[in-house]
Amino acid sequence: MRFRARTRRSRILIAVATAAAVVLAVAVTLALTVTTYDHTSPRAARAKASGSVTGGVDCRKAKCVALSFDGGPSPTTPRLLDILEQQGLHATFFVQGKGHISKYPDILRRIADEGHEIGNHTWNHRRLTDLDEKDARQELTRTQDAIERITGTRPVLMRPPEGRTNRKVEKICRELGLAQVLWSVTAKDYETTDSTLITERVLDQTHRDGIILLHDLHKGTVPAVPGILKALKQRGYTIVTVSQLLAPAQPQPGMVYRP
Repeated sequence: MRFRARTRRSRILIAVATAAAVVLAVAVTLALTVTTYDHTSPRAARAKASGSVTGGVDCRKAKCVALSFDGGPSPTTPRLLDILEQQGLHATFFVQGKGHISKYPDILRRIADEGHEIGNHTWNHRRLTDLDEKDARQELTRTQDAIERITGTRPVLMRPPEGRTNRKVEKICRELGLAQVLWSVTAKDYETTDSTLITERVLDQTHRDGIILLHDLHKGTVPAVPGILKALKQRGYTIVTVSQLLAPAQPQPGMVYRP
């Protein structure tokens, strides 16, 4: 009888432990999948907006994709600017402070002078979600101030390093007048110098109303750009900036835009 009782208790304990493990797994899954910030897509933002698009591409009608570059300006950026100028295209540059804006102010000024859109990519490229509110705010305000000092314009867009954001970051961005921009296409060009591979990755992932993320500072990226642009045009895409992709909607401070 004692053996049976012990066996029964063991079975009960195993059942309880199994149930607890299931509950914990569900809780973890929910924690990972529940979004902890307000977000929308470019298409949804446009659908809610009224009015017409003046002086630019209307992505409600055109097959648009936004082209964006992170981490510059860098010595490779002028060649990229030459390519975009030759193609008559504009992109969105999410620029970084330390070692970039601080080192290449003339390149940043050229980006602005040639009509490209400039966004904030923090000063030190630190995960904002890992910082306290004061330090996270400083990462953004220091970059905002530097961009305005050099170009005369204060950005309304930012891209959080590694795409990491939360309610704290949302609050700071809302206070600073910055909309958050994520992406749908990444070539992971920080992992390879193979321009052909970078091109293939971009083309495999691109869809209408997408946002392409590249890094102009990496060796294989800028050489890949002409082929990417040519192939996208052949597929019927109109290449635009992030703000053009959203128009006639205006970027809302704090909001996360992700295709």
